[in-house]
Amino acid sequence: MMTRRTFIHRTGAAAAVLALPGLQARPRYKMGLQLYTVRAPMRTDVAGTLQKIAAMGYQETETYGFDPDTIGYYGMPATAFAQALKANGLTTPSGHYDLNRYAGSPLEEMTRYVGRCIEGAKVLGQSYITWPYLDEPWRTLDQIRIVAQRLNVIGAQIKKAGLQLAYHHHDFEFVDHNGQIGFDIILKETDPALVKLQTDLYWMAHAGQNVHEWFLRAPGRFVMWHVKDMDKVSRDYTELGNGSIDFTKIWPDTKLSGLQHYFVEQGGNFAKDPLSSVAQSAEYMKKVAL
Repeated sequence: MMTRRTFIHRTGAAAAVLALPGLQARPRYKMGLQLYTVRAPMRTDVAGTLQKIAAMGYQETETYGFDPDTIGYYGMPATAFAQALKANGLTTPSGHYDLNRYAGSPLEEMTRYVGRCIEGAKVLGQSYITWPYLDEPWRTLDQIRIVAQRLNVIGAQIKKAGLQLAYHHHDFEFVDHNGQIGFDIILKETDPALVKLQTDLYWMAHAGQNVHEWFLRAPGRFVMWHVKDMDKVSRDYTELGNGSIDFTKIWPDTKLSGLQHYFVEQGGNFAKDPLSSVAQSAEYMKKVAL
């Protein structure tokens, strides 16, 4: 039987251990999945796919694909999709919306589209509306400056609605243009209060970037991560743990980056099929990151 003195001694010792540098307790994050990874099974069986990923241990999802005309996701109204998530104990804090399609449109068109995104996101309970991509014509420095201006404008619209805008990068934002890169423009010319960042650990590695150094440049702003691995030979996507990215060196930066949510993703190059790959990646995350 534990005496009061023993209890105080043991809990005091545990607190002392946690106070040691590098051993502080880190927040426990819910395991998330970007649903683009399982886009093929989602096309044929939404309910069954959600049930399977929930059984693997995924708790959060990030949507990909939105119908602004019907306010729908995956071929069903937002209300029905929200119920399908709830039935499987899943939530969705973020969604990728095709904001890039409106980069060159009249501002009124983008404003209307963003309004519909806000409507859908609120039905699903999402906190973040994420700009997922830059089409090729928009990858010059001058065009990225225009995108940065748009990000501030729609970020203000989204903020007014009680939500938050985030920007997701790839590798082309890190292409050198005579000593300047596009991601510098995104970082410097957008308002940190209006535009958060979703870093993609694969694309950071693919572009030869040190993600820790970027976290140091904008601490607290990288609120979401895409966690995906890079094949050691082809440099294509691969299942977590099969590739060249050492996530154990990145995970201690969760506090520095401001991480709130992360999403496992694999865009293709599946060893067998999407569901098998996300199952393998889930097991890796449970052992290494969680």
